[in-house]
Amino acid sequence: MGRVLIIAYHFPPCAGSSGLLRSEKLVRYLPEFGWDPVVLTAHPRAYETIEPGSENKTKSPVLRAFALDTRKHLSLRGSYFGWMALPDRWIAWLLGAVPMGLRAIRKYRTHVIFSTFPISTAILIGLVLNRLTGVPWIVDLRDSMTEKEYPKDVRERKARRWIEKQAVQRAYYLLFTAKSTRQMYLERYPSLSPDKCILIPNGYDEDDFSSLAPCQTAHATPARRIRLLHTGLIYPEERDPLPFFRALARLKQERKISSADLRISLRASGSVVLFQSAINELDISDIVELLPHIPYRQSLEDCANSDGLLLFQAANCDHQIPAKAYEYLRVGKAIFALTTQSGDTAALLNEVGGATIVNLADEQDIYRQFPVFLAALRSGTHPLPRRKSISRYARRNQTAELAKLLAEAGKVKLVAEGKRTVNLAEATDR
Repeated sequence: MGRVLIIAYHFPPCAGSSGLLRSEKLVRYLPEFGWDPVVLTAHPRAYETIEPGSENKTKSPVLRAFALDTRKHLSLRGSYFGWMALPDRWIAWLLGAVPMGLRAIRKYRTHVIFSTFPISTAILIGLVLNRLTGVPWIVDLRDSMTEKEYPKDVRERKARRWIEKQAVQRAYYLLFTAKSTRQMYLERYPSLSPDKCILIPNGYDEDDFSSLAPCQTAHATPARRIRLLHTGLIYPEERDPLPFFRALARLKQERKISSADLRISLRASGSVVLFQSAINELDISDIVELLPHIPYRQSLEDCANSDGLLLFQAANCDHQIPAKAYEYLRVGKAIFALTTQSGDTAALLNEVGGATIVNLADEQDIYRQFPVFLAALRSGTHPLPRRKSISRYARRNQTAELAKLLAEAGKVKLVAEGKRTVNLAEATDR
């Protein structure tokens, strides 16, 4: 079996990030395809939120290196020098992860290094270990590290862009979760080979849904107060809900919706003070509620028990797809998607079906289309996602694709060392 060192900041008991699911599920399924993963992650003290007990789900070695959050551990009354958080607030993790990673590579005779974004320090750790050991390196960029004006802080953007350029030059493969992100990088770096840029979308784990109650069919939507749910972070800029809130306020004033027939739940949205203030100001607190984070399993049950699901994604994220979109589609409920028709999110929703797509930034369009969506739910005429279309995004299938890439990269390492060549590609087929 091949051995891969997975460098991932988001890993249980970290909570509140969809990023941890990608890493956690890869670790779960890679042994089925001939790969033994070793996880190099951060000490839980560096996480913003944790889910107690969730760290005991894997049999693979999990190495937790020294790590600090600059804002939480190194600030004075909430303030710190900007250079202390470049390329991100977890740069201290580099100090503990590099020596621990070197020991792990020697101990486990690692064939491939795999590091995953969105924490830039994880990519930097992979770069350093690759430079020190020569072990082939696969970079899971997922979303873009930088864009023209992202991050907004110029120093952070420069630091990220340097790491990004190093990854483009040195990584054996670059992995992306959306087609347009891959295309953006090919255009940004003309010398980058398309064969080096691989699309492995986010997805869902079928086992997480196996014991959920069967989803209601469209005609079974009850004639009672409809409950719509959004789970996860709503970023004030990338997923701005204010046009949606304002449209709700107008509909309420005109008595087209009321708390008697509609409840909207925003679960673990973040920015609670900002959003609650807007909800109160617009007088829709009887319709819209902000709910706390709950464990992942309970969150899926919450989705399954809702009448419909909400999805937010702004135009400046057209080349990204929220990870929750795949879980929403697998749950099988109707989706009111506040996004653009031009982005990758809309492309996925149109492929699988089951969504009404409305421009997130267009209050008037939301005002017009939202009552139509509610009426379709009540009458049972709104289409649902097609189960066969979503099945290709199962995590096990995606892990099989990654295993083949690891085999390609791992063979290079073995040959370069002059060792007996092991056909890892055959191992992944067993």
